[in-house]
Amino acid sequence: MTHRAKEQHISEPRINDRIRVPEVRLVGPNGEQVGIVRVEDALRLAAEADLDLVEVAPMAKPPVAKLMDFGKYKYEAAMKAREARKNQVNTVIKEIKLRPKIDSHDYGTKKGHVERFLGAGDKVKVTIMFRGREQSRPELGFRLLQRLAEDVVELGTVESAPKQDGRNMVMVLGPTKKKSEARAEARRKKDDEAAAKAAESKDSDAPAES
Repeated sequence: MTHRAKEQHISEPRINDRIRVPEVRLVGPNGEQVGIVRVEDALRLAAEADLDLVEVAPMAKPPVAKLMDFGKYKYEAAMKAREARKNQVNTVIKEIKLRPKIDSHDYGTKKGHVERFLGAGDKVKVTIMFRGREQSRPELGFRLLQRLAEDVVELGTVESAPKQDGRNMVMVLGPTKKKSEARAEARRKKDDEAAAKAAESKDSDAPAES
């Protein structure tokens, strides 16, 4: 067994007849305290309620076990983990750098990049880089950022207004809600379908109880 497999095995709670202790402190499906009961009685109550007996605190004396639908619990935990990962992915910000005296051709190219990023549902950090005497003319950078925000207004909105950051000036653009929500909904639907298929596969593979 690999180290990773061992970690997964250790983190997996014991359920039903895998709980090999004489008695447990039983918690009902709604969180109510049932008390200390023999493990055989706890298993009987689980079977009568069509639920699983899950050991939630193995180090307690006696161990704490709860009556729950373990398949549903794992499904909901997986969905929460996927949502957390999506939120982390959504925090990734693309970056575009401009000079305050950029020519029209370069500006058009950079604007195209910003439009593509926003259209894909990404945030964009736009940085104006000042050099030498340009640092005494911050209004040039401010006007350029305002112009860019107006040019891409159909695709994005200003989430962080232009502000000085050392020798640079920074602005953050976010995709319009319709596009970002559509992408988030598409991801959510895809993850929901994948999780549902995984749950169905697990249920079909599970041995029938006598």
